[in-house]
Amino acid sequence: MSKPMEKQDVTKSSAKSPVRHVTVGEDDAGSRLDRFLTRQYPVLPRTRLYRLVRKGEVRVNGKRASIDTRLASGDDVRLPPVQLEVAAAPASGAASRAPRVPASLLQTVTSAIIHEDERLLVINKPAGLAVHGGSGLSFGVIEALRAARPDESDSLELVHRLDRDTSGVLLVARKPAVLRMLHAGLREGEGFEKRYLVLVRGSWQLGKKRIDAPLRTDLRVGGERTVKVMAGGKEATSDFRPVQAFGRIASLLEVSILTGRTHQIRVHAAYAGHPVAGDPKYGDQEFNEQMREFGLERMFLHASSLSFTWPDRGTEFSVNAPLPSELARVIDQLAHAKKPPPLRPSRWKSRER
Repeated sequence: MSKPMEKQDVTKSSAKSPVRHVTVGEDDAGSRLDRFLTRQYPVLPRTRLYRLVRKGEVRVNGKRASIDTRLASGDDVRLPPVQLEVAAAPASGAASRAPRVPASLLQTVTSAIIHEDERLLVINKPAGLAVHGGSGLSFGVIEALRAARPDESDSLELVHRLDRDTSGVLLVARKPAVLRMLHAGLREGEGFEKRYLVLVRGSWQLGKKRIDAPLRTDLRVGGERTVKVMAGGKEATSDFRPVQAFGRIASLLEVSILTGRTHQIRVHAAYAGHPVAGDPKYGDQEFNEQMREFGLERMFLHASSLSFTWPDRGTEFSVNAPLPSELARVIDQLAHAKKPPPLRPSRWKSRER
C-alpha cells in the first residue's frame, strides 16, 4: 500500500515549521483536496483549511487549487507551515480534539440512507443540510457519515454534490476505485441521468424544452456566490418537462440536467421566466410569499432519481427518492385550491428542440 512521500522545502521555511511537499500516493488518488488536507492536518478546523486554500497557501503541482480539486497519484501538494501553530494551541499540554458531530446530525444522516451495497451509500438528503462542512459550517453529510462509520471514514467520499436547500438523491462512494470510476463517467457526461422535481412560478407554456445557456459561476455579489447566464460562461444544459399544471399559479416540472453547474436548475428556470418556488436568491419574492399560503417553507427543488451504467459491469444502477412530505403537502394544497381551468392537453405536447 503506497503512502504519500514527503520532502522538505529548505528554500521556503518559516521559523515555526518548514513548508512541506507531499507526493500523492495511490491510496489518495481521486480524493478531494479538502479530504486530503484533513488527513494531513487532523486537528485543524475545516474553516481554517478552506482559508488556506483560498489564500493560495496550498498548491497542487505549483498552482493554486480549489477545495474540490481531485488529486491524482504523483501530484505534488505544497502544505503551508501551520503544524506548530496547532500544536501550541492546547493549554497545559492537553491533547487537541476535533469537534464532535452532534448526535442529532448523526441520527438524521444515518436514518436518511435509502440504499447500501459494497460500493455505494445513497442518502435521501434532507433540505437545509449541507453535503460537507465549510463556509461557517463545521459538519455536513459526509462528516456525519465518517463519524458514524469510523472503520471506513478514510474511504467515504462524495460522488457529487447538492445545494444545501435541495433535497434528494446523494451518492457516496465507499472505495477510492469506485469514486474514480464514477467521476470519469460524470466528466464524460455519458450514462448518467439525474432528474429533479421542481415547482416554478406561473403556467409553463414551453412544453418539453431544452435550455442550453452558459453560466458564469465565479461571480460574487455582496460577498456571496451568484450564478448568471452569460456569454463565455461554462456550458450548461437542462431539459424541462411539464408534469402538472396548477392554473396560472404554478407548474410542477421534471428536469434532467446534462451538466452539473452550481445553481444550474434555479438559474435556468429564472432565465426561462419561471423562477423556482421558495428560491431566496433567484426567485420572485411576491410568488414566494404566495407559496407560503400553500404551506411552502423551503425551496421546492428535489433530486428525485439518479441512474447510470457501471462501466466495469455493464449493469444499470438506479435509485429514487420520494418527494418529501412537506413538498407533497404543497402539491396537494395547490391541487385542491380554487384556480382557473387547467391548460388543454394539446398545449403540453413535446416540441422539437
